[in-house]
Amino acid sequence: MRPRRVGFVGFDGVTALDLVGPLEAFATARPPEGENPPPSYEPLVVGLTARPFTADSGLVLKPNRTFANAPRFDTLIIPGGPGLRRPAVTAAVSAWIASRAHRVRRLASVCTGIYGLAPTGLLDGRRVTTHWRFAHDVAQRFPALRVEAAPLFLKDGRFYTSAGITAGIDLALALIEEDWGPAVSLSVARELVVYLKRPGDQEQFSEPLRFQLRSEDRFADLAAWIATHLDRDLSVETLAERVHLSARQFRRRCKQAFGTTPAALVEELRLAEASRRLTARAADVKGVAAAVGFNSGDVFRRAFERRFSLPPSTYRSRFGATAQRSRLTNGARS
Repeated sequence: MRPRRVGFVGFDGVTALDLVGPLEAFATARPPEGENPPPSYEPLVVGLTARPFTADSGLVLKPNRTFANAPRFDTLIIPGGPGLRRPAVTAAVSAWIASRAHRVRRLASVCTGIYGLAPTGLLDGRRVTTHWRFAHDVAQRFPALRVEAAPLFLKDGRFYTSAGITAGIDLALALIEEDWGPAVSLSVARELVVYLKRPGDQEQFSEPLRFQLRSEDRFADLAAWIATHLDRDLSVETLAERVHLSARQFRRRCKQAFGTTPAALVEELRLAEASRRLTARAADVKGVAAAVGFNSGDVFRRAFERRFSLPPSTYRSRFGATAQRSRLTNGARS
């Protein structure tokens, strides 16, 4: 089977990671069978001209092809960056996308790459997302779009839009999973040393990040540590030892740093991760409860219902991967 060709639009002022992150993900993907399988994708960078272009960070990149001689693509990805918001670049990129769209199976924007895709009119009436900082501006400039600021990425028909920077890698992993299944996308995530393959409906601000933003001292990394050890003993004594305080001191400092008690902090992080896992494929409620540190299914159910006003099983059926795919299939326009 020939590798699927993936095009990346390159321009002066591109955000380098918007382009390079997803490109590396596609370049790493291999079919699941065989000892030395060939690449699953052929990533190509397409420039406005043949000249090297300079990313916003100063990194110099050379395009493989140009708008004038680009081949046919299976997937086309438009990265973001301040250069794309320059009128001349926006016009050139949008015109080229519009001329190619009918021959591309799927189109995606990363972060502010939506400024190049939205002017084509192809996203009108569709659910889209972008970096939270630009969501309001995109909604004002393109009122026909249904802009959502929270998700990491969204799919509507054959169009995909994502939040900023690293969310482009999450989007690339989702596209790889669509083509080759979860085993391949997870192997890519492992090769790239991605901490967690995040679903698109996860919010751009995760729970650990929210807690980290509230604290600037040695407590800043505690929420992230808890989130990676949810199935461990997370008693007050354990957490106090982690930050070199007595249990009494820790209770007081936790309340000052996070505005909540240690028990409530741990429960919030456990439930946030449980809700994420329940949306994954073939999620098992009992397995999820144990994986995030609940020793009792009844305790997990009661805590989950207090937080989300739904039993875990109902949450899974309403927001899980199967339900999401069904809604996209029935509600999206091609």
